[in-house]
Amino acid sequence: MAVGTRLSLQLADFGTRSLVTHALMALGFVGAVVSGLFVDGQLGIVSMAAFINFTAGLWICQSIHSLGNAATEEDYQGVLKEILNRV
Repeated sequence: MAVGTRLSLQLADFGTRSLVTHALMALGFVGAVVSGLFVDGQLGIVSMAAFINFTAGLWICQSIHSLGNAATEEDYQGVLKEILNRV
């Protein structure tokens, strides 16, 4: 009998975690663009910088996570292949 919820079992797959991380990076980048274009003054600049930093942090985390996954036996071929396999 498996331990954990259905979501935790799905997140055990590296491809699913990669898709979630890339979706969060996309939302962060969209947030940076929207706040940079539509929020006036210094608040818009600070918000844009915060979203860009958040996105960059996720990018670094995903890169390190991918390097660690390369040593395993999983046949992960990138986020685009994951999306194509799920569609």
